[in-house]
Amino acid sequence: MTNPDPRSAARAIDALRRGWPIAIDGLTLLPVETADAARLAAFDTEATAPVLISSGRAATLKLANQIEAAVPDAPVLIDRAPWIDFAAATALSDPQLDLATPLKGPFRTIPVREAVAAGAALRLARIAGLLPAFFIGTVGAEAQVTSADIDAHEDATRLGIAARARLPVAGAEDAEIVAFRSPESAGDHVALLIGQPDGKPPLVRLHSECLTGDVLGSLKCDCGPQLHAAIHGIEASGWGILLYLRQEGRGIGLVNKLRAYALQDQGFDTVDANTRLGFAIDARDFGVAARMLDLLGQTEVRLMTNNPAKVAGLEAAGIGVIERVAHALPPNPHNARYLATKRDRTGHQF
Repeated sequence: MTNPDPRSAARAIDALRRGWPIAIDGLTLLPVETADAARLAAFDTEATAPVLISSGRAATLKLANQIEAAVPDAPVLIDRAPWIDFAAATALSDPQLDLATPLKGPFRTIPVREAVAAGAALRLARIAGLLPAFFIGTVGAEAQVTSADIDAHEDATRLGIAARARLPVAGAEDAEIVAFRSPESAGDHVALLIGQPDGKPPLVRLHSECLTGDVLGSLKCDCGPQLHAAIHGIEASGWGILLYLRQEGRGIGLVNKLRAYALQDQGFDTVDANTRLGFAIDARDFGVAARMLDLLGQTEVRLMTNNPAKVAGLEAAGIGVIERVAHALPPNPHNARYLATKRDRTGHQF
């Protein structure tokens, strides 16, 4: 058995984003989102390739039972009926289209024989920022990858410090920015060190990237205000670290987050929107934050958060959380339901 090669996962991600077929552990897949009818015809000349989707999406289509739906990013395979052309597969894959595109049918699920590879494919789609949906064939892969390669690609221990510099910011003039990079990942994480170490555990905030909230001032979430309040709170404490994690949309990427926003406009809350898209409720890896803190020489922290999962994630990765510091801001008319969902469905403690 060869050693995992994280570069293979990077090549496979590039192929998926270009709409090219890949193979995972010998299972050949064509991404629905970035391919087209012509590529499907070349990939599947007999028009028999089944469609791989997630159990979260299958539950929306009434094709998965409650046990399966409890793991929304688990694989489900749909038999290729004669009426499932490329357009129908696209409608199967994207819940945004449910109201505009009444689905034909019936659809029939079939056993997933290569469950590990199929699950890895759905995970790789999330990493690539694509809808978790594929045609499964037998020939024509442009990139070969294994499940172990994908695991290695997401291995937080590969993260290292790339650069650092002094960076005075609004609310904290005595600050230093530190950039972290792994050899294969495109996104660079950063830490903002505020104040000077005083021998005590720093006050730490884990902030996941939110372009819409942090940069554009979106009122649909509380991310922008939380970011700025965290900087001011750490400054007031005298010493601490803001970790800015490149895990947009709770780890599903910007485009999929916007799809989730569209589903919220149709009446679904943030939890149901993620699962209808076929993703876990929260796909973030807080082991990345733990690795960053370890590289900064911090093994015990006071954590500024309302999310118990962040506490558990850091502690599971070896960082001691000696205190949880609440970090709540008042709602506005646009995010009140979002904040209530975080409280009632994901266990946030305000």
